[in-house]
This record gives sequence, C-alpha cells and structure tokens, in this order.
Amino acid sequence: MINVGEQLVASYLQYIRGCNFIQTNLYTVESHGEIDVIGINLEERKVYVAEVAIHLTTGLQYVKDRRPNNVQKLTDKFSRDIEYANRYFGDYDRHFMLWSPVVKGGNRAPEYHQLQHVAEIGERIRARHGVDVDFVINERFLACIDEMRRYARKATADIKCPVMRLFQIEEWLGRHVARADTASTSTD
Repeated sequence: MINVGEQLVASYLQYIRGCNFIQTNLYTVESHGEIDVIGINLEERKVYVAEVAIHLTTGLQYVKDRRPNNVQKLTDKFSRDIEYANRYFGDYDRHFMLWSPVVKGGNRAPEYHQLQHVAEIGERIRARHGVDVDFVINERFLACIDEMRRYARKATADIKCPVMRLFQIEEWLGRHVARADTASTSTD
C-alpha cells in the first residue's frame, strides 16, 4: 500500500528539488534500519535523506513504554541516516530532513512540547555529527505543498506520480470551474 506521506516527500524531491532517483523505505543492512525517503540529484551532486512522520491528531508523537520518545527515537534514526549517507554519498552535498505536518507546542508540559523536541533533536544531531536537520514542519510543510501545487498548475503533460497528478487535477479543475462560473454569470 502506498504511504501518502512518503510519496508526498518523494514527489517534492523529484519535481521541486530535481532528484533523478528516488527510493522510499530504503532498508539499510548495516544498521538494520530504514530510511523513509532518499532522493539523489545527479547534476547537482546532492542527496536528500528524509524521515517522514505523519501523525495528525497527536502531532509528532513517538512513544516508548507509554512515554513520549520523540527526541531519542529521531536522534537515533538521524544518526543512522547520517552514517549511511556519509558512507555511500561522501562526495555528495548531503541534506537531512524531517517532514511532519503537525508539530505541537504551546502551553504543554515539557515532555509533550513537540516543538521543543524538534529543537533538541536539531541540537543533538548538530553536536554529534556537525549536521543541521531541515525541519519541514507546520507552516513550512504547507509551503512545500503549495510549491508542489504551483508546479502542478503549470504542468500540461500527464504527471505520472499519483500525488502530483491529484494536485494537477485540482489546480486545472479549479481554473476550469472558475472560468465556467464567470462565463455562466456573464450570460445570465
């Protein structure tokens, strides 16, 4: 079954970041782990390594023993991702990303303050590996979807990717209906 969140990120890497090769659910033998999405842009010699967490009602919420575990879980996951990318893509410009549409903050107790978790994950990864994680969360996640919609709005050829094709249909249908409403209003 298609994981829509991972497909969304794969589409962004392909259509917006120009990646020639995309792999979802890449099993890493050395660490017995999995990278959600990896994209390779050969021309620019860039590799994008992305983890995707689409938790809508709870927000970014990994748990262990019924307690929040975002920081440890994602720090470990990114550490494995970084080791993999360094081993196999050492001569590429490497970008690490966390995609999550709902990351909660506000007046929450520290153990449930997901925005603080994200900041701590970033600090830990920077301290351990000297790498910055690009957090595509909340408004930024929405901005990336909007960027994909703008791409789909301009595309006239049939886009083969299901996510991008849906955006394309929505954009073209919206234009058609707006024109049809204008035309029917002017003839009434």
